[in-house]
This record gives sequence, C-alpha cells and structure tokens, in this order.
Amino acid sequence: MRPDTRKTPTFLVTGSKGQVGFELRRSLAPLGRVVAVDRSHGDLTQPDALRALVREIKPDVILNPAAYTAVDKAESDAETAFAVNGVAPGVLASAAREVGSLLVHYSTDYVFDGTGRDGAGQGWYRETDAVNPQSVYGKSKLAGEQAVTDSGAAALILRTCWVAGAHGNNFAKTMLRLARERDSLRVIHDQFGAPTTAALIADVTAQIVARYWLHGRPEAFPTGIYHLAAAGETTWHGYATHVVAGAAARGATLKAAVASIEPIPATAYPLPAPRPTNSRLDTTKLRDTFDIHLPDWKEGIDLLLDQILS
Repeated sequence: MRPDTRKTPTFLVTGSKGQVGFELRRSLAPLGRVVAVDRSHGDLTQPDALRALVREIKPDVILNPAAYTAVDKAESDAETAFAVNGVAPGVLASAAREVGSLLVHYSTDYVFDGTGRDGAGQGWYRETDAVNPQSVYGKSKLAGEQAVTDSGAAALILRTCWVAGAHGNNFAKTMLRLARERDSLRVIHDQFGAPTTAALIADVTAQIVARYWLHGRPEAFPTGIYHLAAAGETTWHGYATHVVAGAAARGATLKAAVASIEPIPATAYPLPAPRPTNSRLDTTKLRDTFDIHLPDWKEGIDLLLDQILS
C-alpha cells in the first residue's frame, strides 16, 4: 500500500515508557500523530489485544521498542521472554501487513554468540553474519526477528547494543549511583561494544521513517535488517571510567575516582545469562543506505550526562 503523503501520518509506538519508546515520542512528534502505548494498553503478552489495537488505530508506521529486557531473569522465565520478544513481534508484523503499515522492530547484539567475525572475539558483526544466541534473551529476540521476516510484512529490523537513555535504568546510571556510594568499583574489561543512546536510536529512526513517508514507492523501500549503534568501541570498564570522569568534571559529588575503578575479567563476575564478548556492530549498511552519520559513542554519553546531571 502506498502512503498518502498529503495526509499527516500516524505512528503507533509500543513500550512508550521504556528508554527508546520514550525518545521515539519526542523524535516522531514533528512528523505526525504519535499514539504511544505502554503495557496497560499494549501488552505484548496478549496477541488478540495487539491485533485489535492495530486494527483500531490503523497506523501508517508501527514502532516496536517494547521488549522483555531482564536478561538474567529470562533464564528462568523463558515463557514470558519468548511471548514478548518472540511471538509479539510476529503478531505486530502480521497486523501491519493487514492494514498496510510499515513495522520498525528493534533487536539486539545478543543474537550473535559474541565470538566475533573471526571466532576469537574480534571484528565487527555484519547483518549477514551467522547468528548464534547463547542466552534465553538472545534466543527470544532472534525468534522475534524471524517471526517478523516470515510474516512478509514491510519491516525494518534495527539491531542495536548497550542502550542508555536519560529515561529508564541503564549502565551509565548504575555507575553514577555506585560511584556516589562506594570508594571503588570493579568493572569488566574484556567485553567490547559501543554505548548507544536511546536518543540516537530514536533520531535515526525518525530520519528513516521520514524517508519512507516521502519515498513515493514504498514497495521499493529498502527494508530488512540493519545495525544501528554509535561509532567507535570501548569496554564496560572504559565506559565506566568515561562516565565517572564526565560526572566529576560536571561537579558531581562522588566517592569513587577514575583511578579506583578496577578492571576485571568477565569470569570474575559470573551472571546467570552469558554476555557476548564482542558486541561490535558494523553499521556500514545503514549509513550507506540512508546516508546517516553516526557520532562517536562518547558524544552521546556526554550529552546523556548533561541531561542526567543537570
């Protein structure tokens, strides 16, 4: 179905109280009408209610950042994780196809096993690389990708990593809290990725959606899987030191200093769900296809610190 660019588009955003959902409400507002729902009105464990919601609103674009993100809890709650992350995206995709909507679905680096393109933890994952999730969370998110793809709906799947937003809980906020409470911190130094702000994800999404709306030939719009992450790379330890140094420079009162953040291996901090050693995502396809600039991760985190500490 070809969008009528003469009318104001309607966007349906799930998970509106989450990090990315909250920012999507902001980034999409200049483009059209935003209908933002949270779990009370868009419960992803209720397939029939989801279908009814889409049929009622008939959105031009559905954006689905809602997810079960309790990575460790998912190991013992696989049924709920798969209902939210695996089944619901397929339901939304089928409903989108029925009403002629574009679906934008968000996925994760956890669909990879973290060994990297060379099998030794190095290299940047491309969209075409083999997936091999190691956790229940990763397997549930991959199931969601596959359900969206199998639906035949017009859909964009945006994989991202290490998400941080001013709204909601994340690693940056945890480090700030711990640095206020403790004299020293111990942070993993052998897992690699790019901290990516929810604001960047939302702004890039809005650029892509605007292109879709004005494309003229939606049947030829370049849908599919794309990697969306900030430029550059770091470790959790590097991320933590940047956050603590940035907070101190902004006048925050902290007990822990950068020098007191000890680098430790992942084996020293065992968790129920395995984490990828390598979460580096190659964003060449997204940048080239949509002519989008992705700033270095430090720029986004600095802006995030300004928001959090203002």
